[in-house]
Amino acid sequence: MEERRLFQKVWVSVFLIGIFAACDGGVAIAQSKLNIWPMPKSVTNGHNRISLSPDFRLITEKGSNFTDTSGILKEAFARMLDVVKIGHVVHNNVSALPQSRILKGLRVHIILSNQQLQHGIDESYKLLVPDPGSPNNAYLEAQTVYGALHGLQTFSQLCYFNFRSNVIDVLMVPWNITDQPRFPFRGLLIDTSRHYQPLQMIKKVIDAMAYAKLNVLHWHIVDEQSFPLEIPSYPKLWDGAYSVSERYTFDDAAEIVSYAESRGINVLAEIDVPGHALSWGVGYPSLWPSKDCQTPLDVSNDFTFKVIDGILSDFSKIFKFKFVHLGGDEVDTSCWRTSHVMKWLKENRMNETDAYQYFVLLAQKLALSHGYEIVNWEETFNNFGNKLNKKTVVHNWLGSGVAEKVVNAGLRCIVSNQDKWYLDHLDTTWEEFYMNEPLTNITDPQKQKLVIGGEVCMWGESVDASDIEQTIWPRAAAAAERLWTPIDKLAKDPDQVYGRLTHFRCLLNQRGIAAGPVAEMGRSPPFGPASCFEQ
Repeated sequence: MEERRLFQKVWVSVFLIGIFAACDGGVAIAQSKLNIWPMPKSVTNGHNRISLSPDFRLITEKGSNFTDTSGILKEAFARMLDVVKIGHVVHNNVSALPQSRILKGLRVHIILSNQQLQHGIDESYKLLVPDPGSPNNAYLEAQTVYGALHGLQTFSQLCYFNFRSNVIDVLMVPWNITDQPRFPFRGLLIDTSRHYQPLQMIKKVIDAMAYAKLNVLHWHIVDEQSFPLEIPSYPKLWDGAYSVSERYTFDDAAEIVSYAESRGINVLAEIDVPGHALSWGVGYPSLWPSKDCQTPLDVSNDFTFKVIDGILSDFSKIFKFKFVHLGGDEVDTSCWRTSHVMKWLKENRMNETDAYQYFVLLAQKLALSHGYEIVNWEETFNNFGNKLNKKTVVHNWLGSGVAEKVVNAGLRCIVSNQDKWYLDHLDTTWEEFYMNEPLTNITDPQKQKLVIGGEVCMWGESVDASDIEQTIWPRAAAAAERLWTPIDKLAKDPDQVYGRLTHFRCLLNQRGIAAGPVAEMGRSPPFGPASCFEQ
């Protein structure tokens, strides 16, 4: 470990020397280093500098079909200006510069009108930042407003605060960037059952996801330990929360969905059934097979499926993502050996394994009736994959090789293999996160399309609001580049991107995200006094 730290420290010192070798007005100009994360599909740049006007403005291109009735673009532009200032006071000194050195605005052209955020929406964009003396506006073109949001994130990473002139500079102009994601599903799971996460912390996680161009918040809302979300159809489910203050109202959930949507992020809601549902019975004890054996949910009770149907009905009012996650993992059916369940199994000519399949497939039918497609954890595929509805997405987590089997069976897959993409595994390094390839051994282009993407998972047993950010970041960002950047642009050796990742980690810190040091293991403190770029 010490040798690795020393190597990285020396490497970054050389990197920093390259950055600071040429300075103009006190601003470091990286002549040969690109500090964009994740790396775009195509990027060219120059070696000049241009400064943002104090009233740098958003200009909507005339003739565009898009109308910003919701204010999503305007609000995103305002947020972008806030983060590039990184808390500094920006002066009007730019007025002393020649007009040719001043960038007056960002002209935005969105081609498709008012598209709704959904899986598979076009997220591509083109970004042009001119040389001094060229037109005084940057130009951003996107098919949808959500592509434009990604373009704004990239533009924000081109901007630096000039400590001599107290203005915002764009370095290395002219820029010509063409970009789009490699996978349509780029997720991050948070778990609010094992530890409650305050609403403001969930929003900070969403902010950081947008900076890294992740686009799905997988909200593992409830589990065995607690049921923090209000369900209007079955209000006693809320009794399963840890306390009266560790809860989310239905309106809170709608607010999270709205907050995420305004940043181009879908919310994938999960109820994990039939296992992982002990907390449901606190308010409705009849959902338990017995008082002494309380999980999985009682498969023999019609009320069980009425509750699931009610939850999904309520979900459909606020969770507009096309997918809902129904879990299905780690089901220990031994509690179904209680007398009344055994009687029901006998009457229906089922054994416990049959009942597990029956439960999962019936839950799928209920989800489909509310307009959802389904995500299930991989055990459902491993046990009865040929019975799953064809609209099922299999969520791999147990290990490698599953995605290949899933797509060979004609189903879609999300990759989250725990040996590489579980954030609660603190000894998994950022390099392992970066090098984990979702398409391993899948060479047929048609089958590759069935892998819709991947997801890093922040399970909540050992994280609460005090440590969730430094446990997620920067390792999640390493996976984010794997999911965004074309495979031919990804580094073959993660050491090649170390300096760029440390830069992004520092950027997260500057924006108020408590990302941990790159050079350490998950959730470790800095190894000693040093520049942010060295850790």
